[in-house]
Amino acid sequence: MLVGSEAYRTVWFENGIVKMIDQNKLPFFFRIQECKNHVETADAISKMTVRGAGAIGSAAGFAMAQAFFDCGDKDALERAKKLITESRPTAQNLFYAVNRVYNSKVPSEEAQKIADEDVKACEKIGEYGNTLIKDNMKIETHCNAGWLAFTDWGTALSPIYKAKRAGKKVFVYADETRPRSQGARLTAWELKNEGIAHAIIPDNAGAYYMQKGIDMVIVGADRIAANGDAANKIGTLEKAIVARHFNVPFYVAATLSTFDINCKSGRDIPIEERSEEEVLYQTGLDEGGSLRRVLVCSRSPAKNPAFDVTPAGLISGIITEKGIIKPDKIASLVSK
Repeated sequence: MLVGSEAYRTVWFENGIVKMIDQNKLPFFFRIQECKNHVETADAISKMTVRGAGAIGSAAGFAMAQAFFDCGDKDALERAKKLITESRPTAQNLFYAVNRVYNSKVPSEEAQKIADEDVKACEKIGEYGNTLIKDNMKIETHCNAGWLAFTDWGTALSPIYKAKRAGKKVFVYADETRPRSQGARLTAWELKNEGIAHAIIPDNAGAYYMQKGIDMVIVGADRIAANGDAANKIGTLEKAIVARHFNVPFYVAATLSTFDINCKSGRDIPIEERSEEEVLYQTGLDEGGSLRRVLVCSRSPAKNPAFDVTPAGLISGIITEKGIIKPDKIASLVSK
């Protein structure tokens, strides 16, 4: 990922310190946060300083590696593992990375290996997904599944980046993705840096633009069950339903580490319920350029589920690092 003229990964491990782009400050300020121990890294995951399935997985793997340095005995290590896995309950990549590092012989090397694998997998997703994209396509996406959501490249946006670099023209409709506005703040920031034509649209405008002629929807996933049901940021299910109504192909892009073969269906995926404060308040720049948090709603109770589940039957295909598959072929792919 280029920020200005400098290349960055979203999260990386350096001399025992986990460094990450602070996504809570984007797009207004670019800041690198340093987490000196596993407690600080787990807290950063919980507070969404780092977010997105792959980036959470890499950060969690690094946190587990830090825990081996921080903890003096087996009991302390078990408590550290529990703290890290409870930082975000829905993202399968987190559990995948923590367990791999926990069971490894050289934790820091295993954590770095997971991050590097994430980069390679996302780039392959871009290559496969690019075959679906034709010149001058209009593509809608929801939330952020780009550079920032993974260690590099991303999933849902990776095919778009590959298409751009192959000389294709695309236009992206980026759903704002309330309540944390990852589409408006993060996806749009990435697309702007990449020089890709785009527009931020309100979440409730998706049906309008699909009716007008969107060619494809590509979204990411935080966990995919064995039957192909996919959990992603809240609002994804609505897009899938509307896409089916207007015959718009609806693709999910995800690395194999996002698949939970032990989870039979979407009904078994735990859905994180976040604070109502995220719905009632918004943070942004005031006229003087200061970052401020303001109340934007009635002082009423609010509900804030972080994810919903799109049934496999609404998904045209899943773009993985091993190719594009139908949701009912997951078992055979993951077992290879």
